[in-house]
Amino acid sequence: MSTTPVWGHGIENQRRANLGDGTYRNPVMGGDYPDPTVLRVGERYYMTFSSFESSPAIVLFRSENLVDWEPVGPALKEPWGSVFAMDLVEHEGRFYLYIPFIPTSWSRLDAPTIAVMWTDDIEGDWQGPIDLGIRGYIDPGHAVGDDGERYLFLNGVDRVRLSDDGLATKGPIEHVYDGWHYPEDWVVEAYSLEGPKHVVRDSWHYLVSAVGGTAGPATGHMVIVARSRSIDGPWENMPTNPLLRCTDAAQPWHSRGHGTLLEGPCGQWYVVYHAYEKDAQGLGRQILVEPVDWSEGGWPVARGGDLAEPLPLPGGGTAVRPHGFALSDTLTEPSWGWRWTFDQPGADETERAAFGPEGLLLAGKGEGPASSSPMTLRAPDRSYRVETSVEIVDGETTAGLLLFFNHRLFLGLELAAGRLQAWAGGTRTWGHESLEESVTALELAITKRESIVDMYYRLPGAGEWRHYPLTLECSGYHANTVNDLVSLRPALFAAGDGHARFSGVTYRAL
Repeated sequence: MSTTPVWGHGIENQRRANLGDGTYRNPVMGGDYPDPTVLRVGERYYMTFSSFESSPAIVLFRSENLVDWEPVGPALKEPWGSVFAMDLVEHEGRFYLYIPFIPTSWSRLDAPTIAVMWTDDIEGDWQGPIDLGIRGYIDPGHAVGDDGERYLFLNGVDRVRLSDDGLATKGPIEHVYDGWHYPEDWVVEAYSLEGPKHVVRDSWHYLVSAVGGTAGPATGHMVIVARSRSIDGPWENMPTNPLLRCTDAAQPWHSRGHGTLLEGPCGQWYVVYHAYEKDAQGLGRQILVEPVDWSEGGWPVARGGDLAEPLPLPGGGTAVRPHGFALSDTLTEPSWGWRWTFDQPGADETERAAFGPEGLLLAGKGEGPASSSPMTLRAPDRSYRVETSVEIVDGETTAGLLLFFNHRLFLGLELAAGRLQAWAGGTRTWGHESLEESVTALELAITKRESIVDMYYRLPGAGEWRHYPLTLECSGYHANTVNDLVSLRPALFAAGDGHARFSGVTYRAL
């Protein structure tokens, strides 16, 4: 009998957590959605995640049950830099996003800084950002004391007081918490005290933090908890720390960390966090939800175990609500941020792309896939097929379809004058398929079945697909290989001094 986990299926056969029988199986958001921050607004929940170099940035999702999520849209059209782990909060009826921006090749920042955006309508337009002048820190976590004073906790864990309106700091940054230290014989990447989130329950102030490093060994990243009767401490570590941790690399979810603790439907508490999937680390840090109970002593207790089995659907019942979105795209109009993102974009990268009735006209950049800033999709599935139609329009241009991790590690097909070139491991392969010089357009397809990749091509409308004579293996395309916290993504690219046209993309999970 098969022991392969079973998921539900949604748009394009994409796997989904809700099984339709009153249970769900993680992940609730498949694909690379790291550092989730979640806010309850009435009976609805809103979530966002680290956008990194996406532009537009900060994509909000909404849910009624913490399991089924749909996109609202990006909140920031022009980010100042790479967007790291944020905090989404509400205070006195106004919504705030506290955002770490990290310098990039195109930003004007000279050091990491923390900024704030705000709105009175969480699904409307956001104001800002405003620079808070906090240099060299990441992972802000908003907090309010019993006296009404506002604070930001920072990685470390340090803290700074905020003005009453939350749009400026007042006073110095101070160190307030040393964290909980795991046993020395645990296999952990690094201590890295980060991601502090604050929550109040029964007059206790709780700090939920992460230690252990976000990639590295499967048993590294973890969620820890401390509490105090005062926002000023002293902070008492939970006797049963950590709240969450992968304890064995044989478990289905590795590096479980960066948690948000909140009350869910029907009064049940949950922790929302990210983790890597065993044997599918290339999908990046995916979002998981786990129920939490409270001990008689007032400490949280996660009850998902090793997550090998389905869990009760938050709120009960068997309803399957809207979830996710199609990755397939006619390419007739832009869908930046929530669907497409450029890799290592320049400040005006989206100007390379012109959408219209005939599809996407993409200006070339760089000398090949590595330097082309390809357009990428977050893949939520372990196995899928992606197809596109590409045409070289003008200039000394090459273009094609990739599975792209970063500029050092990718695979796929490149159409050039007179040849179809394969790439693997970020380098050209030993051979290529010769084409007639008159061939300037092809349909391309990549099929990924777990870690086995096959590539196909055909002349437009020419019937049967031809298998490119090379089968690849991509299990090593992940963060621990090249020290980059991203994911393996379907991608379109154009390189050189001319243009290429892409006439749609289709995606289907297998």
